Amino acid sequence: TTEMAYQEEAEIQISELDLLSSMFPYEEEFAVTDQLALAELKHYVENESAEVPSSKIQFILNVKTEAPNASMVEFSMACALPFKYPTVLPEITVRSSLLSRSQQIQLNSDLKTYLMQNFSGEPCMLSAREWVKDHAAAYIDKDLSSSSLTASDATQSEVTMFTRLWIYSHHIYNKQKRKNIIDWAKELSLSGFCMPGKPGVVCVEGLQSSCEEFWSRVRRLTWKRILIRHREDVSLEGGGHAEIQKQRKFPTLEEKCFDAHGARGNHMDLGQLYHFLEEKGCADIFQMYFGVEGH
Repeated sequence: TTEMAYQEEAEIQISELDLLSSMFPYEEEFAVTDQLALAELKHYVENESAEVPSSKIQFILNVKTEAPNASMVEFSMACALPFKYPTVLPEITVRSSLLSRSQQIQLNSDLKTYLMQNFSGEPCMLSAREWVKDHAAAYIDKDLSSSSLTASDATQSEVTMFTRLWIYSHHIYNKQKRKNIIDWAKELSLSGFCMPGKPGVVCVEGLQSSCEEFWSRVRRLTWKRILIRHREDVSLEGGGHAEIQKQRKFPTLEEKCFDAHGARGNHMDLGQLYHFLEEKGCADIFQMYFGVEGH
């Protein structure tokens, strides 16, 4: 039934809002504009018999970023989550006092295209915010009368981005998927690790374009649930092979099994995962995945 479908979506919305409020605790960064709608949504998730909320969740995300002339610019993202989100895209309007009307229209249209191409059915508010942080300032001085800045020019400059993706999956058991993950990483010169079991954790690092290609392949496979939990982007001076090697925290991509326990031998020892991440200087990621301090 639709009722059941909404229930799951509502839970995803609440966990995503919780994540946003833990990452952006200050009102000036993240604020839910309709507390009543939020209370209604929580009530709906906790009580099977509750009515479907009457109004959708609305909130503001403010993003400070550096403009091309190195001054700081603030963009405000007015967001609304339709009941069926994340099955449907969020409604987002990005504004800034420095944008002309046509620049604002172009920016919002490009953001929507980016979300459509990359997040069908996935929670994507953090990725949307990330995109605005990385790309919005470029629209301020855009002369839209000439299509001087075509999409290909924009991507040319990204060649020297080093990216690390932290992917979370409800579970990874399937042998073919595990083989794909390792083969594709090798083909795309990505390093990192894959922890099969439940939950499944995959980390890949390397050139931004290779990470994005990897993600677009992986997410096309069938999953109960898979998402990018966290993403790190570092722009490299020069961006040569040595620069890339220097950024890597993992030598190759390998499968890591941490003493499985549980009936199917599929639950990994998260304590061991924590120590492994700590050795690699990535302990803070553990909390993003599991919402708890590691030990």
